[in-house]
Amino acid sequence: MCTWCRGRGVTACAGSSGPGPDTPKASRRPTPPGCARPSRPLRRRRAGSLAGVRIATWNVNSAKQRMPRLLPWLEERKPDVVCLQETKLTDATFGELLAGPLAELGYEAAHHGYGGFNGVALLSRVGLSAVERDFPGQPRYGGVTEARAISATCGGVRIHSLYVPNGREVGSDHYAYKLDWFDALAAAVAAGPPDVALCGDMNVAPADADVFDPAAYLGHTHVTGPERQRLEAFGLVDVVRARWPERERVFSYWDYRAGMFHQDLGMRIDLVLASQPVADRVTAAWVDRAARKGKLPSDHAPVIVDLDEAPDGGIGPVVPPPSNPKRGGRTRLPQSKD
Repeated sequence: MCTWCRGRGVTACAGSSGPGPDTPKASRRPTPPGCARPSRPLRRRRAGSLAGVRIATWNVNSAKQRMPRLLPWLEERKPDVVCLQETKLTDATFGELLAGPLAELGYEAAHHGYGGFNGVALLSRVGLSAVERDFPGQPRYGGVTEARAISATCGGVRIHSLYVPNGREVGSDHYAYKLDWFDALAAAVAAGPPDVALCGDMNVAPADADVFDPAAYLGHTHVTGPERQRLEAFGLVDVVRARWPERERVFSYWDYRAGMFHQDLGMRIDLVLASQPVADRVTAAWVDRAARKGKLPSDHAPVIVDLDEAPDGGIGPVVPPPSNPKRGGRTRLPQSKD
């Protein structure tokens, strides 16, 4: 019996557990005998345009661990293009775990990862062409080109899913690697198409308003002048900040330790940077703070951007933080990941 019929008490269905009524018709299994599931295809758009499309980026901090949250979230928020970071899977394992469920939801998928660390992916319901893993001139670290970048053309816009190196400590070889990585990416983006969006965990807070306590970060990575200058050098629009220019505490990352999420002691390091033609079409840009709540969350919340109109007719808010967040004692800065 398929999932749809089981949930509605249809006893005649001879099918196995499978997709629901919103699954694209082309991706479904043949309808089994006795199945009462209606044939209602998922909304499609022509691949040549991103009109009325929702773009999301999310550092899931292990796609395998986050599957019970990721798949329902995709059904609820209905993003059309999704950039994932820190999948921590090989390409083969990503396909084994997620290719089927994603296809049932109407997504094409491309993944770049070696397992254990890093890993990035792109999901799209508006076309996924000219997929490129890594980028021209991408620096190596420890003799390895890490799986931190994947790009594709989705509905006429070049979308990059990025997991920028952490930097670890100012002055370290990893910090130099981070700056070199940004420089090489900027050159690659400048040589690419004009309609572009860089999405992902940039591991840089663009301004002091994007960290819970700027003084605590002095001398640390994520907030240094050279890092912020690299973001500015792209010449792109930070679409969340552009939509909320006066809003403080619009964070996307909260360390797991010491109840930092509940105290709203976070950072905004997950960004969507868009070229001006794309940014001009943004009608909503927000952090889906609700996805950081509950059991077994990622330490990051998704960032959601709507072009032209929200696909489901709604515009999500940036959820206000708790009043009077606690700041007692010394807080360990959340910079442990690479």
